[in-house]
Amino acid sequence: MHRNLTDEALKYTQMAAENLSSLPPVPPLRFPTYITSVDISPQARILCEILAAAPVHEVEARLASSLIQPDPETAQQVLKLSYNNPSTAAKFFRWAGLAQKHTGYSWNLMVDLLGKNKLFEPMWDAIRSMKQEGLLSLTTFVSVFENYCIARRFDEAVMTFDVMERYGIPPDIVAVNSLLSAMCREDNQTVKALEFFDRVKAKIPPDADSFAILLEGWEKEGNVAKAKNTFGEMVIRVGWSPDYMFAYDAFLNTLVRASNADEAVKFLQVMKGKNCLPGLRFFSNALDIFVKQKDSVHAVMLWDIMVGGGLVPSLVIYNVMIGLLTADNNIENAIRLLDGMAFHGAFPDSSTYNMIFECLIKNKMVRESGKFFMEMVKNEQQPTPANLTAAIKLLFDGDDPEIAIEIWKYMSTNNISPRDEGANAVLLGFCSMGRLSDLRRFAEKMIDERIIINESTMTKVKNCFYKEGKSSREIYDQILRKWKSSYV
Repeated sequence: MHRNLTDEALKYTQMAAENLSSLPPVPPLRFPTYITSVDISPQARILCEILAAAPVHEVEARLASSLIQPDPETAQQVLKLSYNNPSTAAKFFRWAGLAQKHTGYSWNLMVDLLGKNKLFEPMWDAIRSMKQEGLLSLTTFVSVFENYCIARRFDEAVMTFDVMERYGIPPDIVAVNSLLSAMCREDNQTVKALEFFDRVKAKIPPDADSFAILLEGWEKEGNVAKAKNTFGEMVIRVGWSPDYMFAYDAFLNTLVRASNADEAVKFLQVMKGKNCLPGLRFFSNALDIFVKQKDSVHAVMLWDIMVGGGLVPSLVIYNVMIGLLTADNNIENAIRLLDGMAFHGAFPDSSTYNMIFECLIKNKMVRESGKFFMEMVKNEQQPTPANLTAAIKLLFDGDDPEIAIEIWKYMSTNNISPRDEGANAVLLGFCSMGRLSDLRRFAEKMIDERIIINESTMTKVKNCFYKEGKSSREIYDQILRKWKSSYV
């Protein structure tokens, strides 16, 4: 094979390979491997197998005996799938580079592989080689930032930023944001990121992304005071824009999660005036939090600002909101939302209707429950058996037996199951009203349909008939015999 690396680059890669071979083995990390990869060429798979199985001192001989001369794409595949074998991967990188010049992408993979394995000295050897080859880029340094931060060596990550210019890469706002992001991804390191931000912001003015990264860090850590400071500075430096949605989402989520809903609503009103309302991500997250907190008051405020500002809720979000309102017995707002659903293209389903129907029944709203049942039937939305049974009881108790009977007929006609409890509720309703002819007619029909009538219900039926005299007792006895025979 002919030499395609410069002498200086070859020296550094040789040093890296030797340094690696003298290090204790690095515990296997859970990086992707050739074993689980489906998108790998046969040649790359063979080379990966060699790197995974061969002792370090035998790697180059085994690679040579494979008679494979990897092209840049094959070399990249091998490196991507050899993060668990840094020592043999370095040997492969040197061997492959003797035959064909590595691309900048392959060099970046090698730098990242070493960094991911916390092999920082060999990583810098590779970076110096890249400088000699003229292949360094911002991507190289972003990888170094990330790997130092993953290793929780934050000072060295900042040092890397400080020396970028010596390697010919200008430290611009993209570099700043990349380091901020790497820091903030680690637990409880947003303060460290802020220290770096404060140090460089005079020289490299921050953009909206800089603030969004910090605000997402404060959101993750739940630091309301710092989030307010960062947001205030953001408004002063970069102003307002609908393009800054991620920053607004993060800031408002921080407030809501910390139970600062009043402040969140105030900021929302300001944002609405600036035409900068946050997006669906915040709306969904905030609504979920209000549901957990059982806070329908702030949920309604949030809803009116967001939907009034043009956000179009989905059926799922409507149902979450209506569920919260009905759980809090806020039936007025629940029906208001129901009435506006079609306008927003979110057509209510049976869950929507049943939550409201249940709330009406629970609050003993007799007339409204009856009307709502009729609306459900008209709109072909089936009430649940439990709601139907509860409505029958409510309507009999509320002196509206005719609608109760209509509900029972609906259950019977549509063969809604289970309907035994509904049947018992009808019989008990007739008992309470002393309507013996209806009681007899419905009881006999229910027995014929093999509906289970409870023994406690039959006792009340008996009491109703027996107190009316002998002829009524005989009617009950007939019903009783029929009831008993239905269980034989």
